Amino acid sequence: MSLHRTLAARAESGRPVRIALIGAGKFGSMFLSQAPRTPGLHVAGIADLDPARARAATERVGWARERTEARCVAEALRTGGTFVTDEAEALIAADGIDVVVEATGHPAAGIRHALLCCRHKRHVVMVNVEADALAGPLLARRAAEAGILYSFAYGDQPALIAELVDWARTAGLPVVCAGKGTKYLPAYHASTPDTVWGHYGFTPEQVAGGDFNPQMFNSFLDGTKSALEMAAVANACGLDPAPGGLAFPPCGVDDLPSVLRPREAGGVLAQSGTVEVVSSLERDGRPVFRDLRWGVYVVVEAPSDYVRRCFAEYGLRTDASGRFAAMYKPYHLIGLELGLSVASLAVRGEPTGATRDFRGDVVATAKRDLAAGERLDGEGGHTVYGRLMPASASLAAGGLPIGLAHGLVLTRPVAAGSPVAWADVAATPDDPAVAFRREMEATFAREALRT
Repeated sequence: MSLHRTLAARAESGRPVRIALIGAGKFGSMFLSQAPRTPGLHVAGIADLDPARARAATERVGWARERTEARCVAEALRTGGTFVTDEAEALIAADGIDVVVEATGHPAAGIRHALLCCRHKRHVVMVNVEADALAGPLLARRAAEAGILYSFAYGDQPALIAELVDWARTAGLPVVCAGKGTKYLPAYHASTPDTVWGHYGFTPEQVAGGDFNPQMFNSFLDGTKSALEMAAVANACGLDPAPGGLAFPPCGVDDLPSVLRPREAGGVLAQSGTVEVVSSLERDGRPVFRDLRWGVYVVVEAPSDYVRRCFAEYGLRTDASGRFAAMYKPYHLIGLELGLSVASLAVRGEPTGATRDFRGDVVATAKRDLAAGERLDGEGGHTVYGRLMPASASLAAGGLPIGLAHGLVLTRPVAAGSPVAWADVAATPDDPAVAFRREMEATFAREALRT
């Protein structure tokens, strides 16, 4: 089935896929730049805490101002325009919406909006990996119970990794490791919004002249975003994080099969069937040759001597034994590619990657010695970063998820490099996001005991 031809046919018959976008930041803006260029997609509504910012985003990506003058969703559906509002709940509930794109980046908001999609029977594209890593396993169950589809966002790395894993398994190739590339050095774990621009090499003039959020940029640098994305991949693809979390080995594309193989075969992996992020920097800061900083990969194993010979016959890059090989995609275009998720949900009835299990978790970890009484400032902040852990280890330790580590006050000190536990903070149990996460922990802990 061709997505483009089917969407074009829907456009011709006046039945476009009607979309609500929640959050008009960078990812949402990139999607808005492309949606009008795709026949059969109609962004009927945009919800943002700042509607003026949302309208400015549409104009920045090339929309005519009159396109966003609809006064309600019904008018937008009738005229082909777009309704802009600050009321996300009302937009999700509006008659006629088919697919909701959740792009706020706020974990609690993502949970709330996904549950509203369940109530109102709207398929949801969860751009918000922060929410998925925090509560995706239970959100996916609720979506299935409601009869809707819950999907990763195509263009973001978790969806592209899930696609490569699905390709490998459908071809009968065992998956050894899957993941992505990033810029990493061990010192980055201690980076704060005050030091982030030096690590990126941005000058004060560049920062002053652009729309730069230091805490958001720092969440990519300090390892938190990589941990969140790999937790999402582990939970979607049935892969298990290594006991020690991500190691970020320096590795270029030519060396993927040699580096990302089990230790007993000469590689760095503690186990097969795992996730890992490769660094585009050697540990001394030199650039890795043919790095994968912007891309994704999967390493597979030849299941027989015959397949190993086929790898060689068709020029596939392998390790010295010919047993391990890699496929990769060097780039991802985030919001520019998001239309594929929307189309896949509406046309094929298939998500582009979807959470299934609770195998990986991201626990808040102290960047420095923290004292009792200090207030945590969450992802990308001054106090904690997110460390990937097996979910079983996180549950056993009572780890505090990074997605809830914003604004909580420590009740006792935590040493630098140590995980923060629920017992270390004063959490409000009736906060909806806290309550939903605790319900998820209890649900999966009970199921683990039964198995």
